[in-house]
Amino acid sequence: MKVLAPLLVVLALSVQRSCSAGDDLIYGYECQQSRCVKVELDAQNFQKAISLPVCRLFCGDGVPGTIWPRPSGLVNFDNYMLTVDPDNIQFILPTLSKQAHLWAASKERFMQMLYAGVPNKNILKKGGRPLIVTVELQSTLDDVVPKLTLDTDESYTLQISSSNNSAATATITASNYFGARHGLETLSQVLIYDDIRRELQILARADIDDRPAFKWRGLLLDTSRNFFSVKSIKRTLDAMAVVKLNTFHWHITDSHSFPLEVKSQPELYKLGAYSPRKVYSHEDIADIVEYGRVRGIRVMPEFDAPAHVGEGWQHKDMIACFNAQPWKNYCVEPPCGQFDPTVEDLYPILEDIYREMFELFDPDVFHMGGDEVSVDCWNSSKRIQDWMLQKGWGLKESDFIRLWGHFQTEALNRVDTVAHSQQPSITLWTSRLTDVPYIDDYLDKERYNIQIWTTGGDSKIKDILKRGYRIIISNYDALYFDCGGPGWVQGGNNWCSPYIGWQKVYDNDLDNIAGDYKSQVLGAEAAIWSEQIDEHTLDSRFWPRASALAERLWSNPKQSWRSAEARMLYHRQRLSELDIGAESMQPEWCLQNENQCPIDAYDRKF
Repeated sequence: MKVLAPLLVVLALSVQRSCSAGDDLIYGYECQQSRCVKVELDAQNFQKAISLPVCRLFCGDGVPGTIWPRPSGLVNFDNYMLTVDPDNIQFILPTLSKQAHLWAASKERFMQMLYAGVPNKNILKKGGRPLIVTVELQSTLDDVVPKLTLDTDESYTLQISSSNNSAATATITASNYFGARHGLETLSQVLIYDDIRRELQILARADIDDRPAFKWRGLLLDTSRNFFSVKSIKRTLDAMAVVKLNTFHWHITDSHSFPLEVKSQPELYKLGAYSPRKVYSHEDIADIVEYGRVRGIRVMPEFDAPAHVGEGWQHKDMIACFNAQPWKNYCVEPPCGQFDPTVEDLYPILEDIYREMFELFDPDVFHMGGDEVSVDCWNSSKRIQDWMLQKGWGLKESDFIRLWGHFQTEALNRVDTVAHSQQPSITLWTSRLTDVPYIDDYLDKERYNIQIWTTGGDSKIKDILKRGYRIIISNYDALYFDCGGPGWVQGGNNWCSPYIGWQKVYDNDLDNIAGDYKSQVLGAEAAIWSEQIDEHTLDSRFWPRASALAERLWSNPKQSWRSAEARMLYHRQRLSELDIGAESMQPEWCLQNENQCPIDAYDRKF
């Protein structure tokens, strides 16, 4: 990349706007020692001034600073911009008929994002070069609605070029829709609004080769403890798409409520939802799944069992210790409830639930939950005790783990029945069932992925990896975003306090956690368990911390959070422009005065 000094001259484009002392107070930026420095504009320096987005593009470490997450591959670009005519942006998109609705939706979203940073379209300067955006798929043989799987190639290349006074061209090449969609996302981040000249500008030339470091890049949302509207879920998917996260893990039900419409078992949601208005209908779910597809996101359902069940099941006589008191003797939070695996009528009902979930979500990976099973809950049931003793079992912990293994085998059979020949990959949470020696007895490594929710340094992670299981990392000491609130079942703060800052999320290195077993790490998820969060606080809990996770999972940076801070501040502002209620990180002064706010520990003076 060339030095930036010539940029100040090259960017002195023909400015059709007056600037005098009577106008608004206007600031521009200069790149000094790889840092954007704010300067007051006057008649002498106006012509060579650059805006903050342009400065962030060029002033850094060789990667356009407006792109989040940072590209993982080769990046090469020239340090000057071209003015784009906002009324002359053309798209040449694949003509696959079954994908037409996806490309149309992506085009519409691209244009919405383009204008998100423009405060008033009426002040936007007209004229400039046409922009031609071309998407080329390497294979167009299969005209099908694309499905994101663990084998999907999400890579893309983006080439921006121009010559003389001709149109600017942006060509995105990818294997499939999902990679191409990521390319459009990156393109939108190098097409910026210059608030000095009040025009749209794009990099004059760029070559970007990009692909994700990890296959699984997710967020988990629990919609049982508190209900979240379809609108708020879609807003989360919008933000996920911006940072190329690809998995929305939907923890739909729990012991607190059952908001999922199951038409074959209507009593579950009619009795289990908080109200008739707080139910996800089949139409709602289909809408969310397709909304995610457009944005490159799989919507993966979780049906947590055998624990974490209660409301909705009261009349079915197949739940142990439902709402038992004192609750702390039977579960980790009220209301308690676990399936009774000895009830044969339970499994046809599970099959009904699984069938409808598979019809709605068509998942390539299905989450069966499996955490926080209480032996004391099961041991409080005489029916369960009698069944186990009749089998010739005892009533020790290992016997109850055997009962758990029995449930998991029967439940998996029902999953395979409704999935027909697909045999989807199954994910379970870490638990006593995933401990040695039980994991060897009950869980086939060819079928099960294990989602880690213990600390990142837990020795049990290596026990799981040594046995050949693939894992998804959600270590609570870095990726539980509900941590840091007040206690709600006890005094003080909640169980996983303190609050986790974006810096710790960014530096949560999955390679360090996995050690010699890096190849078995599918990726990671950040989780929001919603006991103390609802849709009114959802955005600020996820964002911008989930963006820190997104860069960790996309480019797996070797640098620490300090090298990303200036870009993160800019990115957070962009999320706000896109109507995502991202939490403020610093005063806006810090955004405009790069690297003047953070202080290293060794620089502190008291």
